[in-house]
Amino acid sequence: MTTKRADFVVATPARSVCDDNARALEKHGRLRCIALGTRRGTRGVSPEHTRLNPAIGLTAYLAARLLPPFHAESFRFGLLPWFDRWVKKQLVPGDHIISSYGYVNDSFRFVRARGGKTFLDAGNSHIDNYWQVISEEHRRWGCPTPPFSPRWLELARAMLLETDYVLSPSSYVTRSFLARGFKPSQILENVYPVDLSLFRPASVSRPRNRPLTLINTGSLSLRKGTPYLLEAFRIIRKKIPESRLLLTRIVQDDIKPVLRRYTDLPIEWSPALAHPQLADRLRNADIFILPSLEDGFARTVTEALACGLPVITTLNTGASDLIQPGINGEVVPLCDPEAIANAVLRWADRILAPGWQPGVPFDSNRLSVERFEREFLRQLRQLELI
Repeated sequence: MTTKRADFVVATPARSVCDDNARALEKHGRLRCIALGTRRGTRGVSPEHTRLNPAIGLTAYLAARLLPPFHAESFRFGLLPWFDRWVKKQLVPGDHIISSYGYVNDSFRFVRARGGKTFLDAGNSHIDNYWQVISEEHRRWGCPTPPFSPRWLELARAMLLETDYVLSPSSYVTRSFLARGFKPSQILENVYPVDLSLFRPASVSRPRNRPLTLINTGSLSLRKGTPYLLEAFRIIRKKIPESRLLLTRIVQDDIKPVLRRYTDLPIEWSPALAHPQLADRLRNADIFILPSLEDGFARTVTEALACGLPVITTLNTGASDLIQPGINGEVVPLCDPEAIANAVLRWADRILAPGWQPGVPFDSNRLSVERFEREFLRQLRQLELI
């Protein structure tokens, strides 16, 4: 039988959004440890409550350097049973555990068999929904690889059988779990926070001589809707020839053949940036676009909103929960470059008009670290776990 004094273990191979849950539990004195396959711990968690296995992270890093992205990802998922065995050794009877898809299946079973509760951080929609949506997109573009490693799909499905509660960041994720048999009582809200001290609107007026500047700061792939973003940009340039597009050079294998069709477009590339530089890049743009087909909760969207940009996105980003059409962005249909372009052009009329001031409204309180911690702990109290 679970006792109220049982503590929590957070286990992920790399630092992740679960770090926020670990920090909240640490502040409340209910984190027994965070287990990471890295050589460094996470900010806000004491070394006393940190367990590290850097050999796992180093092996995954070497694979990423030596193998093509899809094969490196598949290799990384192949390391999960190693990580799982190590995490299981850190557990004691009565622990509760938080992890994500397929990471620690045996550890989940260990926890449940000894009176603890298991929590799945659902950074994506239900794994079967994720697989289905992206499989269809891969077929549409003739992509020879599956959406992700079939081994990961197998591990994730098995973990769901051992999951007591789902930490859901969005209505999109929640709907996908309810549609596949999970009960409303198993779904806990877990909206990922953003650093509002760093991601904030520009403090000066928009430069009059800046051309319309569109931006996407995430990785590029079929899942992220990159073909529709590029086609929309081509349409937009027919109306506003001087417009420009800022992208990040994090390019997945599946999108590389598609990118070759758009070499005529003037794209300004950036490497992956640290958060301070990323926030500056956002503040020097006008409209953020993410036409993703599947995203449990795109933090890139919330970072853009926090920096004052209107966001054009789809219902399947999860972060679309924060979009108020016509007020701080637009929600467009999937796979529809014309709808994306039309939404951008409507906002361009406002942004390029005299007197436009940067900074669209959004509910910043909903994304604060304080609210995240308060709501997470409140739900655990309701479950009588703290």
